[in-house]
Amino acid sequence: MNFVPAIGLEVHVQLRTQSKLFCGCPSAYGAGPNTQVCPVCLGYPGAMPAVNGEAIRLTAVTGLMLGCQVCPRSKFDRKSYFYPDMPKNYQISQYDQPLCLGGSLEFGGAAGSRRAGIRRIHLEEDVAKSTHRGEGSAVDFNRAGVPLMEIVTEPDLASPEDAFAFLHALRDVLLYARVSDANLEEGNLRCDVNVSLRRPDDARLGTKVEIKNLNTFKGVQAALRYEIERQTERLRAGEAVAQETRRWEPDEGVTHPMRSKEDAHDYRYFPEPDLLPVEIAAADVAAWTAALPERPAARRARLARDYGIPEYDAGVLAADRDVADFFEAAVGRGCSGKTVSNWIMTDVLRLQGESGVGIARARLTAEALADLIGLVGKGAINQATARELAAEIFARGGRPADLVAARGLAQVGDRATLERLVAEAMAANPRTVQDFLAGKSAAAAFLVGAVMKASRGKADPKLAGRLVAERLECRRAACADGRGEKA
Repeated sequence: MNFVPAIGLEVHVQLRTQSKLFCGCPSAYGAGPNTQVCPVCLGYPGAMPAVNGEAIRLTAVTGLMLGCQVCPRSKFDRKSYFYPDMPKNYQISQYDQPLCLGGSLEFGGAAGSRRAGIRRIHLEEDVAKSTHRGEGSAVDFNRAGVPLMEIVTEPDLASPEDAFAFLHALRDVLLYARVSDANLEEGNLRCDVNVSLRRPDDARLGTKVEIKNLNTFKGVQAALRYEIERQTERLRAGEAVAQETRRWEPDEGVTHPMRSKEDAHDYRYFPEPDLLPVEIAAADVAAWTAALPERPAARRARLARDYGIPEYDAGVLAADRDVADFFEAAVGRGCSGKTVSNWIMTDVLRLQGESGVGIARARLTAEALADLIGLVGKGAINQATARELAAEIFARGGRPADLVAARGLAQVGDRATLERLVAEAMAANPRTVQDFLAGKSAAAAFLVGAVMKASRGKADPKLAGRLVAERLECRRAACADGRGEKA
């Protein structure tokens, strides 16, 4: 018998704030171990927390981007458990009154566009980071207290591929709203998954198994594939699936039991006595709503529709808000959408990847790219020169027209000059000419390359190609007339 999976995600997102959730310690990634700590995030007795208002705003903005209701009143609770990475022996989280409720997210998959519901979004403090070394463990408390937003979905995902696509779509939303860096390598985005199986004729959900602390989207997909197969085998054998928490071992490709799955009462939640309830004014929600950016999916559709570019191009551009902004700014200076799209996808994104510098911090502005495209369009420089200048401006800045003038990079488009270079190239490469006359048409490209080299890359390649073709055809005609090499 086949079984139907029901998958829900608990996505943990570190928020983009300057300080931690309940104290003034920096929240930046990469500092030396235990250098960004204080009595509050170390859990010293008597240390009093104070809520970071920016973390509240970013969580509410996320909810608005996902169509959630931002609750006018929420509160923090103590979630009691003992782990070495939580020195207070409890975590300040939210239980029955979270910041956001409801909502949904549309995502694309193999079966087309789908939508998954959002159950809630709440805010809590992150825990410290444990590193296990041989017989001992080291704990770095820099991460303890960093604002951690948890997005809990409904069990609406039906396959590992759904989960993979949903997480990509969610990451796009987080980046567009600028609420998180969403960097998996830095632990900004982590995920727990809940999966159960049911019979096709039974609407009730099966026994839920949780898989903890997955930090890659491919890891989520692989862990779900394994777990669905494991549960299917047990159910087909007539065995029960235990409600438990498991961990994913990527090197082995399997999940292992960690502990029996806790219920809410196991955490002994009670209201955090050191913090007042959070009250959000309707005017604040209205202001945050008015300032929301366009959703990534809507922008993809608009870029394709308004600028006449393929859906694939629109998807690549809209995946990064800064890149999409850059694209629209360049097109706004009179360039065609497809030309700008080609430049971004072939050169700008490559330069980003090679340098590790995002387009928002690069020296190449949308104005400079538009100017380069304009110079190519007017025949002032050729494409090869423009690409070299783009790389230089990306790293060091500058105005394209000024660089062209200062370095004598203007394209050679004078017919007489190019005719002379073509004649010299043919004279210097008689064997190549003979190859062409013998039927090897690719020999013409070699001669065009020789002309480009002689002009130090400044020749108009289209005109050079045309002149080479004309002269070779004249040579072919002369040979046919019996004039041979005298032509």
